[in-house]
Amino acid sequence: MGLFGMRAFPVDVEADIASGLPGFDLVGLPDTAVRESRDRVRAALRNCGYDFPLSRITVNLAPANIRKEGPVYDLPVLLAVLLASEQLALPVEGSAFLGELSLDGNVRPCGGTLSMALCAARSGVRRFFVPENCAAECSVVEGIEIYPVSTARALIDHLKGRKFLRAVRHGDYKEAPVPPAPDFAEVKGQESAKRALEIAAAGGHNLLLIGPPGAGKSMLAKRLPSILPDMTFEEQIEVTQVHSVAGTLPPGAALIRHRPYRAPHHSISPAGLTGGGSIPRPGELSLAHHGVLFLDELPEFNRIAMEALRQPLEDGTVTISRAAGTLSYPCAVMLVAAMNPCPCGYYGHPTRKCICAPQAAARYLGRVSGPLLDRLDLHVEVPPVEFEELNSAEQQEDSAGIRARVSGARAVQQARLAGTGIPCNARLTPALLTEHCPQTEDARRTLRGAFERLGLSARAYDRILKVARTVADLDGCETLTQDHVFEAIQFRSLDRKYWSG
Repeated sequence: MGLFGMRAFPVDVEADIASGLPGFDLVGLPDTAVRESRDRVRAALRNCGYDFPLSRITVNLAPANIRKEGPVYDLPVLLAVLLASEQLALPVEGSAFLGELSLDGNVRPCGGTLSMALCAARSGVRRFFVPENCAAECSVVEGIEIYPVSTARALIDHLKGRKFLRAVRHGDYKEAPVPPAPDFAEVKGQESAKRALEIAAAGGHNLLLIGPPGAGKSMLAKRLPSILPDMTFEEQIEVTQVHSVAGTLPPGAALIRHRPYRAPHHSISPAGLTGGGSIPRPGELSLAHHGVLFLDELPEFNRIAMEALRQPLEDGTVTISRAAGTLSYPCAVMLVAAMNPCPCGYYGHPTRKCICAPQAAARYLGRVSGPLLDRLDLHVEVPPVEFEELNSAEQQEDSAGIRARVSGARAVQQARLAGTGIPCNARLTPALLTEHCPQTEDARRTLRGAFERLGLSARAYDRILKVARTVADLDGCETLTQDHVFEAIQFRSLDRKYWSG
């Protein structure tokens, strides 16, 4: 099985041995790692007790018009050479093989095996032989037998009927423990910000936190995963596929069951954020698929990297074009950004004076462009916490209580949007927005007034409606009322305070 991005495809490995000067040619558009398999296969064959043919060996990887990358072809190349040299007669019909070989014949893990297993099942493969450390992630695929292979000798013994490998199932692997997330019970004050995070979690909305240093922006963002609803099985498969391709899946892990939380440093490159490279790999945006991407100190990020987020945030996929082809990675994320209002951080602070020149503050805020700001559904001011709130012994609501309300609102959305392929309010299309956002006359009048007075864009109008829909779902209302619209507009006004000049 080959891999291009997240798209897997079957590869037939053909070997021919002819008389002539000894040689070993690999054809079929192999990259450097594939061509180097000649030396690994030669050493592994000898160390497994078989002879390496001193003849003219030609191995073809078909189809020949698709570039082959990585060391996953080592194991099938070894089997093809053994079959072509008539050292073995093995039943390989209906089977697929993949794995990197060490020089002593051990089989090493490789990335993207879950995508390959899914493709193999769709292609009619009945038996799939994979590296032992990759069997856990492949075991979730139904309709195909997964055999973990530790060494090439063990695979040959299985095929010859000497000592059979045992097919594994998903139930054979224990679930990896989910690390505990910080709890909202530890947050004193910041009721408005906590309410905004609850709305964002319930509807999958993007969020901007703006306030002075030490107000708790990062602390709040780190607690967001603790109130997000559980992923569906399909979402777990998608997230695991991305991390398998990227090579970040923990060894022996079957499925990633907790929503990802990624917080890259602001020095990250555009390719590191959205994906890319000479051999394109998923970036932080895709690694946060169905989870949270937290960008702290947003204005400090590279301007090109920030602007590269705009289209993927709208589409839910990031597309990378190279000479070899175009590939896409999913990136349905909740973007949470945090920033200070000025370089010193104390503009608008009730007790500390801002020391920034007006031009410096304007330049700092100007690093965040209007189009990117327009894609952030909720703009939340995080003020400094008062001493009385910090010193209070009053018990704060924990994450479990907030999560129950969020999960209830998501369940309402999933029932409403069943069959559309849309998981939450933040992904509503314009047609569905019109259908599922009925408004009272007061709500319509309020929305019209805000649109005219604030000079909202069409995108801002849609996003206010989506947030109002989520607020109504949290309240258990089917029709949007004036209060729901007021709250949504309130979370859309900070750009007028800080970016209006």
